[in-house]
Amino acid sequence: MPTARRSRTIDAPAHELWEVVSDPHHLPRWWPRVARVEDVEDGAFTEVMMTSRGKVVRADFDLVAFDEAQGCLTWSQRLEGTPFARLLRSAQTDVRLAPVGSRETPVGSPAADGGPGAATVVTIELRQSLAGFFPRFGGFMVRRAAAATIDEALDGLERISG
Repeated sequence: MPTARRSRTIDAPAHELWEVVSDPHHLPRWWPRVARVEDVEDGAFTEVMMTSRGKVVRADFDLVAFDEAQGCLTWSQRLEGTPFARLLRSAQTDVRLAPVGSRETPVGSPAADGGPGAATVVTIELRQSLAGFFPRFGGFMVRRAAAATIDEALDGLERISG
């Protein structure tokens, strides 16, 4: 299962970053290629993305874990009956926030609010299980593409928090 994980320290309090990463409506501000988000309700949302050739692609997601106190959330892509199912058996994204200075400080606690100069370690992990013949030959390429996506997402968070 190709997995890519990246972490970056971002100069922003954890609670401010949580407000951005925990609300799917903010994805176009920081997640690569997301033009807009639709149908946000009951722990589900749809990303409307633009390819490099200008084609619109829709992807549906379910929020499968949400823990504000620990600064963790996970969303899973719905694949059945979509063109993505030819390539993927599963795809999950984890986002974790940890205030700098204490790994034990929960994001929702007053100690995590920080002040001027507060920083947060943001970790994003993409786990994808490949379908068809791709597990044999495509793992490296998928992992590399996922790492690039994570780097762009972290760049986006850094840009909007600065």
